[in-house]
Amino acid sequence: MSSQHPDNVSRPPWLDKPMISGDDEVEEVFQSWARLGCMEAMWDAEGKDVDLNVVRKLLTKHGDFFQEKLIGRDYFLTYRIPNPYVETGDRKVFFETLQSIPKHYDVCQAFYRRDIVPPVFEVILPFTKSVHQMVQVYNTYRRAVVQLEDVFIDYPDVRLRDVIGKIYPEKIEVIPLFEDLESILGIETIVGRFIELISPRYMRVFIARSDPALNNGLVAATLMAKIALEKVSRLRQTTGIGIHPIIGVGTLPFRGGLNPFDVEKFLKEYGAVSTATVQSAFRYDYPHEKVVEAIEMLNHKLPMEESLKPTENEDILAKVVHKASAAYRVFAETAAPSIARVSALVPARRMRKLHIGAFAYSRRIGNVELPRAIPYACSLYSLGLPPELIGLRFLQSLSEEEYDLLTDAYVTFLEDLKKVAPLVCFENINLLLGGEADSKPELKPLTDALPYYVEDLETLENMLNIKPGPRTLSDRKHSNIVNNFLISFITDDERAARDELLQAAELRRCLG
Repeated sequence: MSSQHPDNVSRPPWLDKPMISGDDEVEEVFQSWARLGCMEAMWDAEGKDVDLNVVRKLLTKHGDFFQEKLIGRDYFLTYRIPNPYVETGDRKVFFETLQSIPKHYDVCQAFYRRDIVPPVFEVILPFTKSVHQMVQVYNTYRRAVVQLEDVFIDYPDVRLRDVIGKIYPEKIEVIPLFEDLESILGIETIVGRFIELISPRYMRVFIARSDPALNNGLVAATLMAKIALEKVSRLRQTTGIGIHPIIGVGTLPFRGGLNPFDVEKFLKEYGAVSTATVQSAFRYDYPHEKVVEAIEMLNHKLPMEESLKPTENEDILAKVVHKASAAYRVFAETAAPSIARVSALVPARRMRKLHIGAFAYSRRIGNVELPRAIPYACSLYSLGLPPELIGLRFLQSLSEEEYDLLTDAYVTFLEDLKKVAPLVCFENINLLLGGEADSKPELKPLTDALPYYVEDLETLENMLNIKPGPRTLSDRKHSNIVNNFLISFITDDERAARDELLQAAELRRCLG
């Protein structure tokens, strides 16, 4: 599934600018299907204005291609809608998006001049916390969109369908997106009850990786995903219907670790999922041939049902999640104001709504606000403090049983840490702790939090025998650039800092 997550450094090869907006996103869907081999595209109405004429524009511009390929049969377009219970400023957008679904059917029917499958028939509901939210989305479409066709609009017996025609599809499938520990632990109850109430032919369940990492850290987020996958597997067995998990992942380990060079490693970790997101950095910051090859491999191999061992002792694993999350949050909550300030330098790659006032839905941890996951991670990489390592000191508190469960569930734990350890910049740590950044009060929260990070690095080296810091010439180049970034930031040379942030991101092949 191609997605619109704005984590890319490079511009798309088919576009002459780095900012993707408007009709560019329509073209992007076509490119992801026809040129890269993706089978599905997420059409994202969460947090941004989305073109509700996407199907018409695809068929108009690329009619020859779609003569033989049907949207809804050969390629899939899946809306991510705002959650009206969370994004209250977008409640009407939620309804407007659902109302747009039938017109895509009409457009395709006119294009193909015959009966067709519905081109859009699934919606992703972010921040899912209860079965009631899912049922209400399902019924909003069924009762407030489809059943409106039976409303009388003129005397004596003219109904709405006499004017606008029949409404198809007659129902939609709701894909719950689980993004926090409480909801993930309740997956069996939430999804199981939805199955009882609605009796769907199948279910797709979306497991987030970015926001769980933002709020809880790498280890906790990975274990949360494993717990979720195990619960989905059990639910599949108890209900007897097909339940197909989706996972949303970025290219570096903090947000999931799926990139064209590490597909085999990803399959070891998450091979039981049916669908994986390939985000913008995956598609635009790697060689085209490798991208196509990697997507083909994912299409061919997912799902690998035997790739994940059952998660044993789930209760103990949940305790490990809480310990990992608590250690991560001490640093993240303390450093949050500094990270938010640095994140303002991260370039936009998509047109998004301002997250202020009625349209605010920023991520929170404790009592502080955090940036979105991509600029948050980018800020820490740019400071030479890879976020994957935050909170590792919690390993010292684990029993032998807990540690064994962690490494058994998180198969590529050491591989992931070895991958990011070279991104640590000790020059920046020494600069911050040595008082040279005191002239920049915005950095004081980060400086206050750094002793925790230093302890995390000591744990990495002493317990896991992984030495942080550059190893190769490329690593040293990245370290030099992020050191220059911090110096430029401290000396108020923000233009240079922005340039250096991008240079470092180009070496990593993603913003964050």
